[in-house]
Parts: sequence; structure tokens; C-alpha cells
Amino acid sequence: MTARAVTGPAAWTAEDMRRDPRWVVPLTEAEQAELRAAAAGLAGRGPGLAFGAREFPLPLLGPRLARMREELEDGRGVVLLRGVPVEGWDLPTVEQVYWGIGAHLGTALAQTPRGELLVRVEDRGGDQYRDPTARGFHTARRLPFHNDQGDVVGLLCVRTSLSGGASCIASAAAVHNEILRTRADLLEVLYGPWWCDIRGEQPPGRPPFYVEPRFSQFNGRLFTQHGRTYIDSAQRFAEVPRLTDAQLEAMTLVDALCASDRFRLDMDFQPGDIQFLNNRVVLHSRTDFVDHEEPGRKRLLLRLWLRTPGYEVLPEYFRPRFEDMDYWLRHPVPQAT
Repeated sequence: MTARAVTGPAAWTAEDMRRDPRWVVPLTEAEQAELRAAAAGLAGRGPGLAFGAREFPLPLLGPRLARMREELEDGRGVVLLRGVPVEGWDLPTVEQVYWGIGAHLGTALAQTPRGELLVRVEDRGGDQYRDPTARGFHTARRLPFHNDQGDVVGLLCVRTSLSGGASCIASAAAVHNEILRTRADLLEVLYGPWWCDIRGEQPPGRPPFYVEPRFSQFNGRLFTQHGRTYIDSAQRFAEVPRLTDAQLEAMTLVDALCASDRFRLDMDFQPGDIQFLNNRVVLHSRTDFVDHEEPGRKRLLLRLWLRTPGYEVLPEYFRPRFEDMDYWLRHPVPQAT
């Protein structure tokens, strides 16, 4: 193991973020008007996401989004873009506007075997703790601290729940440093191999799990993989080594530090908020929520997974994940009817 402390703005505490809230970026009225104009410019194209940044011009907001990408890649890894005027559009238009914003930041990745580049995060009645093939973003259950795939994950709030559903984030870099300072023995374990369940979404011929470290450092950057639910459910496979006491202790420590007052930053989404997070250095979770009864009022977020230019070169162990996402983009499973 060659672990060393992570330096720079990515290693923040909750108090650091509260004291300096520049990570919250409200849209100006001119930028909101620009989004409306860009959306109107797509009207002749019809529904769908087959367009890029060039077809969604943002002369004012575009340069600001470029600065946000710098903050995501080399700064604190967190941006909350506030004020997208979602109330004035139907859902297909909201999706197009969100896609257009994302196109100015990076390239979208397939998130499911259906090749979906933009997914709806909503409760469909599943339970990822009982069903090893369920995905947490389709449940109302608490999501433990984890990170998603791609360099950046974006969540746009369209509608909020009746109660609950708060977003919680923590700096994986700061948590890494704290473990290095207090339990270097467990950090060595986290730098070792871990078996992670793919939850039935592997392409044909692939094993049903990935083998990856929880932390690594490559080209001067920290890379984090965390998600205890997927580590625990990988134990259903006979060929996966049983978790050791040290591994269980290490995962528990990561979760406890992320949830502590020192490292956990809570935020409530409002309609029109987009939370962008650097998956390499930030972990996130969500509290349980209670939804509205009326279908048209139920909690709805839209999610993008993005590759960004600053992360063109990644550690080799990421290759199977990206090969699988590319496979599902080229060979999508038909949508259920």
C-alpha cells in the first residue's frame, strides 16, 4: 500500500462547506432565460436526447458550467446548481434541458442494461436490502453512503417527497485521511481487493461481480469505491471470498465517519436544484422518505452519470465497469412492456 494523505480542497469537513458556501450556485435571471431559449430551440427536434452541447447553446451559462467542472474535478467536488425553471416545462422538456446542461460538462454513460443515459429516480416499491437484484434508486428506503459510476453524478430535483429524502454527502478524501491518521491498519485493508455485486446487470459471459479496492491513488488523484450493500450482497456467490473481520470493521468505520457530524453535510433538494458530485472523492446517501399518494406529486429526481475530460485516464480496475456500460449502450435490453 502506498497511501498518503490527500491534500487540497477535496478534503473538506461539513463545517468547511457551511463556512464557505460558494459550492451553491444560483442561476441568474439571464441564465434562466437562456435555458428557456435553448429549450425553445429544441422544439422542432421533437422529444429525445439525441443532441449535444452545440445544439443547446448557452453563451452565458456555458462558461460558468466550465468553471463548475473545474470545481468538480480539481476543487471540492461538489456543486449545487440552483434555480432551473422546471415548473414551466413538461417532463420531456425538463429532461432535454437537464441533458443539455450535462452535455456542457461531460459525456453521458449508460446506467442500466436498457442503455438508459438518463434515469428517473423514483420509488417503484423495491427493497434493495431484501432483493439482491433491486436498485436503490427505485425505492424509498435509506441509501447508505456510496458513490455511483462515472466521474460525476448529477441529480436534478423535479418533485420532492411528502417528507424525508434528504441528501447527505461526505468527503471521501477527508474520511480517507482520518482513517490514515487513526487506523492505518484498516486503510491498508481498504486498499486491498474487494468483491462487489453487479446485481444481475452483467453482460453475457461476465462474472456477476467486480473486484476492486475501496481506495486507490493513481496519477496523483484519490479514487474511491464504496457501497456496503453491494459488498454484502456479493457474499451470495460461492466463489467470492468471505468477508474478514478486518473488512467488516473497515466498512463500518467508513460509514460511521461519513455519518458523523464532522464529515456529513445535509441538504434538502428543492425543485430546480441540480446536485453534481465527483464520484472519485465524494460519497453520498439519502434518508428514508414518505411519498405523496397522488402519482403526479410523487418524488422525482433525474440522474446523469458523466465522464469528464479531467478523468480521461483511470486505474485499470475500472475497465470492466466501463466496458459493461458501453456494452449495454450498444446492446440494450428491450424496455419492459
